[in-house]
Amino acid sequence: MARGPKETGDKTEGSSVDHDVIRELAKLLDETNLTEIEFERGGVRVRVARQGQPVVAAVAAPRGAAAAPAASDAPSGDMSKHPGAVPSPMVGTAYLGPEPGAMPFVDIGSKVVAGDTLLIVEAMKTMNQIPAPRSGTVTVILVGDAQPVEFGEPLMIIE
Repeated sequence: MARGPKETGDKTEGSSVDHDVIRELAKLLDETNLTEIEFERGGVRVRVARQGQPVVAAVAAPRGAAAAPAASDAPSGDMSKHPGAVPSPMVGTAYLGPEPGAMPFVDIGSKVVAGDTLLIVEAMKTMNQIPAPRSGTVTVILVGDAQPVEFGEPLMIIE
């Protein structure tokens, strides 16, 4: 059985986020080849997810009334049922930026307007820009750069 994260660690001033917990969870992702792990203690939930090779997102959210309904809307493992999911319109390879090494079109927390380019899906050597179907904030990016995607696979969550 794996040891749990340390109880003590550096914490951000005025925050209950324990950075050692995030580091331990990121290390556990590497050791187990998982793509996502979530941990909750004392009303604080920490989710660490991987896109491609590096660990790219660590999100801490206090548990509250607003968070409870979202968890019941979709099972935690099936993001395609999330109301803000942006599905892939085709089979291909997803690219987060306009060219290799370029900044991604959007990041977690980016505000988008309906029609803004979110990413590109290459299919049959054709680069297809995937537009935002609605305005909102990108809360989750579910694919990594140069990752193969299937038709209907959720690419991002916009809330």
